[in-house]
Amino acid sequence: MPDTRLPTPPLPPTLAALRQRLDYTLELLGMRGKGLALLAGIVAILWLASGVYRVEPDEQGVVQRFGRWTDTTSAGLHYHLPWPMETIQLPKVTQIKQLKLANLYESGPPDAADPREKQMLTGDENIVEADCAVFWRIKDAGQFLFRANKPEEALRITAEGALREVISRTPIQAAMSNRRQQVAEEARELIQQRLDAQQAGILITQVQLQRVDPPAAVIDAFNDVQRARADQERARNEAQAYSNDILPKARGEAERIRQEAEAYRSQVVNLAQGEAKRFDSVYQTYAQAKDVTAWRLYLESMDDMLKKASKVVIDGSGKSGAGVLPLLQLQDKPKAGKENR
Repeated sequence: MPDTRLPTPPLPPTLAALRQRLDYTLELLGMRGKGLALLAGIVAILWLASGVYRVEPDEQGVVQRFGRWTDTTSAGLHYHLPWPMETIQLPKVTQIKQLKLANLYESGPPDAADPREKQMLTGDENIVEADCAVFWRIKDAGQFLFRANKPEEALRITAEGALREVISRTPIQAAMSNRRQQVAEEARELIQQRLDAQQAGILITQVQLQRVDPPAAVIDAFNDVQRARADQERARNEAQAYSNDILPKARGEAERIRQEAEAYRSQVVNLAQGEAKRFDSVYQTYAQAKDVTAWRLYLESMDDMLKKASKVVIDGSGKSGAGVLPLLQLQDKPKAGKENR
């Protein structure tokens, strides 16, 4: 029978030269006729060696066996079954990414989004528009790639819901002023809690509130209310300052009057007690010698009275004494006021 096999096409010059060199090398090594086996062995070694891979410090290795996630490896050298049995992905896990909730409603056409979708109800039943930035990174690369369906979209929905929930528990004035940082921290904790429940493999590093304002339609009226509240607070502070100034003075004056009254009371009581003791002493003396005491009291009383007299009366009959020298001028004693002049 004639040979019906197709003729073998000639090899390109480069391959022909390479084959010729390989045959010559094998003949020198005494391995003529074993070139295909050696080549197969080299290919097998290279195929097995292709399973060695290195994970950088900022990466995690995600091993897939026939497309199914089987393991997550950390930084260093590792080995996996060669392709096509297992494949490897090396996503960056230290890179910080940012999600801005302010742009959620601004990416589409102007008429596509309802402005009311940006509005949130506060704890005291006011309406605000809040924008924030969420900073996140991959915590578990395997969960991020295979557990959550569209993890970035899940993050967006979760962050929006958590922010609305925290704002709904916070009064408008606190959300706009002194509790902004607390609102952001509560939102971060709530987002992280919900992402962990979903096994999204995402770590929230920070949440920043960028804007918390009333809707544009009522912002002028709201600013008027805020100015009125500021005036009220200023008046309250001024009244408190006046109170803090006047009350200590009034308390000090009251304490001074009380101390003066206490001193006067002590003085009067002591004088009264002294007079009472003196009268009691005189009475004791009078009880022991009535005539002598009565005469002494009479003389003391007359002495006190005559000290104040402005005229002197002398008995001219001489019965009460030998008289007075004629040169002695017994005239009316000048009054105290005239003597001082």
